Amino acid sequence: MLETIFHHPDLWKYVSIPFVAGFVGWGTNWAAIQLTFLPIEFVGRKPYLGWQGIIPSKAERMAGIFVDSTMVKLGTLPELFEQMEPAKIAAQIEKIIIPRLPKYTDEIVLRENPTVWRRTPNVVKQAIYERIREAFPQLVHNLMAEANEHIEELIDFKFMITDRLVHDRALLNRLFLESGDKEFKFIVRSGLYFGFLFGLVQLAVWIFYPAWWVLPAFGLAVGWATNWIALNIIFRPLHPKKLGPWTLQGLFLKRQREVAVSWCSLVTREIVSVRSMIYSMINGPYADNTRALIKKHMEPIVREAMDPLLTQIAVGNDSFEEMRNLVGEKSIAVSTEPFDDWHFNRERGQVVERLLRQRMEELPSEEFQDLLRPCFQEDELLLILVGAALGFLAGLAQLFFVFGGV
Repeated sequence: MLETIFHHPDLWKYVSIPFVAGFVGWGTNWAAIQLTFLPIEFVGRKPYLGWQGIIPSKAERMAGIFVDSTMVKLGTLPELFEQMEPAKIAAQIEKIIIPRLPKYTDEIVLRENPTVWRRTPNVVKQAIYERIREAFPQLVHNLMAEANEHIEELIDFKFMITDRLVHDRALLNRLFLESGDKEFKFIVRSGLYFGFLFGLVQLAVWIFYPAWWVLPAFGLAVGWATNWIALNIIFRPLHPKKLGPWTLQGLFLKRQREVAVSWCSLVTREIVSVRSMIYSMINGPYADNTRALIKKHMEPIVREAMDPLLTQIAVGNDSFEEMRNLVGEKSIAVSTEPFDDWHFNRERGQVVERLLRQRMEELPSEEFQDLLRPCFQEDELLLILVGAALGFLAGLAQLFFVFGGV
């Protein structure tokens, strides 16, 4: 039998079997990764005729898993805000806002009573500007001290992170892709290696038993098994095990320190930053608490620094209350401006990054794997079935186009 095959004019057909199996393994694993993350938006006709990447399609759920399985283990909101040093945040606010105070004052008063402000002598205006400048640093210090003390009443930490990731699904993808970059490349490459090995077995079976169903059945097995094997090599064993001269451990788990560096840098740059926290204070579910806090601390500005102007207006409590509201609303409107400074955000982020990285490096393997594992677990069976189906179709194609349907 073997001698007949080796002298067969179509020897290439037999030789092609392990190479086709390797290509099938590579292709099905590559397709599985692509289907996990792409496309970011649904392509096709909803709800069933089309596709959206598994991670982007379940962005809210995946973002929630990210918070619950990883972030809460690395640091609480009060801890992270304390690491950002509220005193330095206050100093940044002073640095950016104090030079703009005269401009903001003009805008507020011109809106409330333009005629009186235009007739106000410059010496009075300058006195008001100076009072505001003198009062502002203490006001900001008090505001940040109280914000630090009651930070969980001002920011919904889970909402802040999930909202960011749901509205930027490409960033959600990057959380997994950047932390598991080497593992995803291994999954694709391993499909080629394992597929070729399965192909050698397939060749042996085909030589002695060339039934029509052998090629599609092995194609299905290759598509299924290469995905399954790759996933297990990435995450198993959880803890290092000695096997002769080798130490075995899941590929992702062996890279814990390396992953912590890239992952924590991404998180503190784009998700848990000073700017994102301030933005969430102003626009998140607890925004009313923040607005009330800001207006409370702005009242001394109106009551003391603008007293000369209020005396001129002399229309009683209604004018005072309106001015207080205008000052509060303007303060809220400009509250994120100091944090558009990329260098300040990065400098504060690096402090938090060190804390997160240290804690991530210390996570036990059972918890560290949760950083990447959810992106596979969410639809692991679906991905394996897709790989199996593609392998089956490749086997059919090989049967008909290479061996003529036998």
